[in-house]
Amino acid sequence: MKPLLIGELAEDQPSFEPSKNKRLVEDFRQLRATVEKMGLLNPNRLFFFLYLIHILLLDVAAWLNLWYFGPSLLPFLVSGLLLGTVQAQAGWLQHDLGHLSVFGKSKWNHWVHKFVIGHLKGAPASWWNHWHFQHHAKPNCFRKDPDLNMHPMLFALGKKLSVELGVKKKKFMPYNHQHKYFFILGPPALVPFYLQWYIFYFVVQRKQWVDLAWMVTFYIRFFLTYSFLLELKSLLALFFMLRFIESHWFVWVTQMNHIPMNIDYDKNVEWFSTQLQATCNVHQSFFNDWFSGHLNFQIEHHLFPTMPRHNFWKVTPLVKSMCAKYGIEYQSKPLLTAFADIV
Repeated sequence: MKPLLIGELAEDQPSFEPSKNKRLVEDFRQLRATVEKMGLLNPNRLFFFLYLIHILLLDVAAWLNLWYFGPSLLPFLVSGLLLGTVQAQAGWLQHDLGHLSVFGKSKWNHWVHKFVIGHLKGAPASWWNHWHFQHHAKPNCFRKDPDLNMHPMLFALGKKLSVELGVKKKKFMPYNHQHKYFFILGPPALVPFYLQWYIFYFVVQRKQWVDLAWMVTFYIRFFLTYSFLLELKSLLALFFMLRFIESHWFVWVTQMNHIPMNIDYDKNVEWFSTQLQATCNVHQSFFNDWFSGHLNFQIEHHLFPTMPRHNFWKVTPLVKSMCAKYGIEYQSKPLLTAFADIV
């Protein structure tokens, strides 16, 4: 940190930022210490092992389905759905690994992360970490959270930023129709028409050759194994279909916790408030947990980013108690309501 050091404060100078609540900061530090003592940051490796196995079984089932039933329409659609599910679920597992929450040692998380995101999904770990860590540091803070980069070129996000556009009379899209064209530019397009190609530009520009090698193994495996079952047109259609399903799954789940919440410039408030005003939860159920990769516990995940997801529910009562103490709203809603709130 030496390059960032400006100097030391004199003893009579305040060492706490006035924009932050000192008691809340101290209470959250105590909560963090309690979480560590309870062992809630310790991963259950069997949970993640079984989770990986279920992904691999779905992947194999997709191929066996086409091999046994042939490439007619119904088996083709079933395999596409299975492969889309594999991509979504592998996405949640790589997210766990990127947060260093699967293994006790960082290097094991990094190594397996490259396998899951690179070989099972065809994407680079370096790109995900570069993008996602910024999001966690300043969620819903414009110009700091890359998840908001679609404002204002594609969408007008948040009440405050939208009003700012109106005052400046800036308009890049017909924003009064954005709840309609979201269904074209959002879920269907993000992965197949943007991220699918941008990630290759990212790794080449930054010379991330190891990540590129892992990505190539995904494409070799996919096109080799399915070339025995499908002709080229059908093979490309299957690939587009799995990316199309993955894109819808990814966009709806990742946006339901943030887009309806407060979006503004960074106000430099304490960590607890920063995360709570930018995140909301979706009610717990077995399906919601599986479907969202436990990102229905987005509040707990943002407060404790390295916590293994199977422990989120255990810390929820402590988080709610702190919210009640400081008058901070803890939002949780049904899944379909969360989807509707995006629109």
